[in-house]
Amino acid sequence: MAYDFDLYVIGAGSGGVRAARFAAGFGAKVAVAESRYLGGTCVNVGCVPKKLLVYGAHFAEDFEQASGFGWGLDEAQFDWPTLIANKDREINRLNGIYRNLLVNSGVTLHEGHAKIVDPHQVEINGERFTARNILIATGGWPQIPEIPGHEHAISSNQAFFLKELPKRVLVVGGGYIAVEFAGIFHGLGAKTTLLYRGELFLRGFDGSVRKHLQEELTKRGMDLQFNADIERIDKLADGSLKVTLKDGRQLEADCVFYATGRRPMLDNLGLENTGVKLDRKGFVEVDELYQTAEPSILALGDVIGRVQLTPVALAEGMAVARRLFKPEQYRPVDYKMIPTAVFSLPNIGTVGLTEEEAREAGHEVQIFESRFRPMKLTLTECQERTLMKLVVDANTDKVLGCHMVGPEAGEIVQGLAIALKAGATKRDFDETIGVHPTAAEEFVTMRTPVAG
Repeated sequence: MAYDFDLYVIGAGSGGVRAARFAAGFGAKVAVAESRYLGGTCVNVGCVPKKLLVYGAHFAEDFEQASGFGWGLDEAQFDWPTLIANKDREINRLNGIYRNLLVNSGVTLHEGHAKIVDPHQVEINGERFTARNILIATGGWPQIPEIPGHEHAISSNQAFFLKELPKRVLVVGGGYIAVEFAGIFHGLGAKTTLLYRGELFLRGFDGSVRKHLQEELTKRGMDLQFNADIERIDKLADGSLKVTLKDGRQLEADCVFYATGRRPMLDNLGLENTGVKLDRKGFVEVDELYQTAEPSILALGDVIGRVQLTPVALAEGMAVARRLFKPEQYRPVDYKMIPTAVFSLPNIGTVGLTEEEAREAGHEVQIFESRFRPMKLTLTECQERTLMKLVVDANTDKVLGCHMVGPEAGEIVQGLAIALKAGATKRDFDETIGVHPTAAEEFVTMRTPVAG
């Protein structure tokens, strides 16, 4: 049978665009359908605009510390609408770049909501197209629990488009999105409370990292409330929100921001017309080749719920394109040693195993840890401290994990991730000469284990 397309991609986010572009480059006839915005979550309501807001929030402490270096500044003024307008302009520019990347690589772009009619057919804007393979790359969507008054809360999707900066913000959640947005709102001058139902935020991160960040955020004056959850939200006559907690306490806020998880975006996709199966959390089930239970349908990225990070979706998109259309270049995605950053203030950078994971896996470990006040702060009143930590296998000397909390942690850990991926030992670290004076050199000067 002759198909209209060799590959029909539903979703023009990072993974879908990468798969489409490279498949077209390998000679396949490819189409991409997108109903919202080119670039997906990351470009539009995720990592890119969030990082821009983090940069904006960071200026408050830069201004504060400038006097220690001889700079006299008049009182700084912050204007939220200016930041949002400039952010919007940059996102529009990136949307255009994504459009050009697709069109210039020979991909057919269909703008509208695509629905799968059968294992080889898609309907969009009243037209039907056939495809040898269909790739689901529709990503995730934030979800707010349906408590009484949940309609008064916002998610990350709305946070990027607020008309003004709320004076009092209640951020609900304990994952990296909650921590990052709490830092943004707090840094920009809002009175910020972070509310989490668990004992301590950032579950799954190294215990030292979690505790250190808690200490630093508390020093900065952020209100952290753990073992706390919301019962209901009521809107008051003046427009503010009354939040009732499950323990009976009441808080007032101008904005309640939920960051309590994301669900796969499968609404009205037509999966009932196929043999595609979902796992118990609602994500699309795929094998190691990203194939679903329906042989002609594949899925990747956030919608499969593995590692929900943009660079991982990019790698998965490349793997799918190569396997289908350039098999001699195919390499499976390696999910080990994936570096990650949390753009909290201060930042977190991490790669490899946490101390807890290493012990649980049966490793006999040595822990090297350093906490210090960065050189930049020695001329200021700021008492922020940086944390650096190495998790080392005591028997093989191999570095299993590397963790940092402090300025530019993501930038520093990216380089170290290459070393860990290559199998570096603690001796390799010790024999590497540091760049002086930098914070990063601390990773190659830690000599005495703190625990084993």
